[in-house]
Amino acid sequence: MEIKGKIALITGASSGMGAATARAFAEAGARVILLARNREALEAVASEIRAGGGQADVYPVDLTNAGAVTDTANRIKSDVGVPDIIVNNAGSGRWLYVDETSNEEAVQMMALPYFAAFYVTKAFYPDFLKRNSGHIVNISSVSSRFVWPGATSYHAARWAVRGFTEALRADLYHTNIGVSLYESGVVDSPYWKNNPGSLERVPKMGKLVPTLTPAEVGRAVVDGVRKNRKLIVIPFMMKMTYWQHALFPYVVQWLMTVTGHRR
Repeated sequence: MEIKGKIALITGASSGMGAATARAFAEAGARVILLARNREALEAVASEIRAGGGQADVYPVDLTNAGAVTDTANRIKSDVGVPDIIVNNAGSGRWLYVDETSNEEAVQMMALPYFAAFYVTKAFYPDFLKRNSGHIVNISSVSSRFVWPGATSYHAARWAVRGFTEALRADLYHTNIGVSLYESGVVDSPYWKNNPGSLERVPKMGKLVPTLTPAEVGRAVVDGVRKNRKLIVIPFMMKMTYWQHALFPYVVQWLMTVTGHRR
């Protein structure tokens, strides 16, 4: 898909990977729509994009609230139009063992990212079908392929995103609507500061893979949409791990487990 002149909606766009992805789409010539809870943070990202000559619109919304997402989507359609690209980036969740996780936090970890991605996609789904064009990107983690100790509910939520993506692609098989899944290892973003104790639980094997910047993530997502990639994985070392996992899944999973966090 050619990005220039398109409308790209990005959730979780107030900081980190979401903000960087919004900047990358704006630099590629798209008009970006920024969604997250924090209006002030969204406005700061939008102002930066506008200062660089880009177009950005801000819609603060609680993405875990289905009614609020529907209302916001209707406003976007009226104000800006139906997006050509949706990037479901919003996510949350600390890396915790089952007994460390409250019931409420387990529900919240499923609400962001999975239910938020479902609500946003559903809000524009009939419009995509009617137009028979568009591209949906769901941002997940390598945790949807192989798991490690001490992040149980986090893993489960990312597997849900992967399942949603694969099922969505099957539903849209005979259409011109693209569906991509983005997965990578550690990204140097505010996530780690907002979820203390999680970084220490990265498996020793995972630490062999270079840490990414949010800007690298943004560029990879834009490139993935341009090339209609089903799976977007960076950096190259992580791609190698995926190839190894495809050939020897039990070996890679064993390494993730034995080099993972121990209490």
